[in-house]
Amino acid sequence: MSNGVEESPQDLPEGPLETEFESLLQELRIALPGVQILFAFLLTVPFAGGFEKVTPFQEDAYLATFVATFAASACLIAPTSYHRIRFRQHSDPERMVRTANALAIAGLALLAVALTSALLFVTDFLFGRTTAVVLTTLGGLLLLGLWYALPLSRFLARR
Repeated sequence: MSNGVEESPQDLPEGPLETEFESLLQELRIALPGVQILFAFLLTVPFAGGFEKVTPFQEDAYLATFVATFAASACLIAPTSYHRIRFRQHSDPERMVRTANALAIAGLALLAVALTSALLFVTDFLFGRTTAVVLTTLGGLLLLGLWYALPLSRFLARR
């Protein structure tokens, strides 16, 4: 108690941890709409005309896309839920930031899987297996390069 007012634990102390967490939440606000749109689209696909024409391979690609999109949504939304539930009760704010960061990285990895498998599903359905494999490989490499290799190379260069 201070000056007759009970002090409550702070959500995050002012400073670098708060800035890092706010930055992470801003980044998630960018990623989430894309995941939500993909998930909404995937919910409609089985009910659209023509889905009965998909091959077992395409069904597997669809299932992988659907599950990866669901898991990506769960991971990308989790930091917000974690923050709300633990609001003003963090005994270890650095742990909260590390946990939220790990969930965001996992969510982005799952989103990369979802996007790649969606590319495989659609291109295999429309253009055939060879085109699908080539485009999916290129798409996967593009995501790997932009989302992981580029930031990691910059990190390693500064070490």
